[in-house]
Amino acid sequence: MDQLKLFDDTDHLLLPQELMDYNPSFLTKEASDRYLKLLLDSVPWQQNVVMMYEKEVVTPRLSAWFGDRPIRKDDKRLPIPWTPELLEIKKVIEQATGMEFHGVLLNFYRDGNDSVAWHADKDTVPGLKTEIASLSLGEERNFDFRNKEDHRKRYSLKLQHGSLLLMKGDLQKYWEHRIAKSTVPMKPRINLTFRKVFST
Repeated sequence: MDQLKLFDDTDHLLLPQELMDYNPSFLTKEASDRYLKLLLDSVPWQQNVVMMYEKEVVTPRLSAWFGDRPIRKDDKRLPIPWTPELLEIKKVIEQATGMEFHGVLLNFYRDGNDSVAWHADKDTVPGLKTEIASLSLGEERNFDFRNKEDHRKRYSLKLQHGSLLLMKGDLQKYWEHRIAKSTVPMKPRINLTFRKVFST
């Protein structure tokens, strides 16, 4: 099935604007380059094992969770304390969005073989619609969306170096997203998703 672009030829968002905002040049190239190098060198990346279809599966990417509290109330893993650089990014995003975030999940896509399968992010505050601010650094990758009930409604957005995507409203309820594997050689990419989390 062909993927459709998320914006039309006049840069009009094809999905309702109450579901997302996209700024392709949220950070300058200089700031994006600096943060990318720093995070690649300093984050204690881990490869997680998750249960899928009653089997343990190694995730095809590396990740790390920084924040004030666990990503979910039932998560036993302790968050990594905020670093000065992540607090800098958090402050800029909060000022731009007018929102407050309690943690950030970092995903490291080392090359085109790293990916994330179709999914919708679970509520980190149960029962509430919570925004997720997604900052991309490094290699441009296609961020694919599809409607949960009608997979023919399917769009693709190329996430640029230094771009910010704000996912909000009912996006997670009705739409899934992924980063697909690529046969084209890819350089490293880091995605930072700033989230609100349940207060323990």
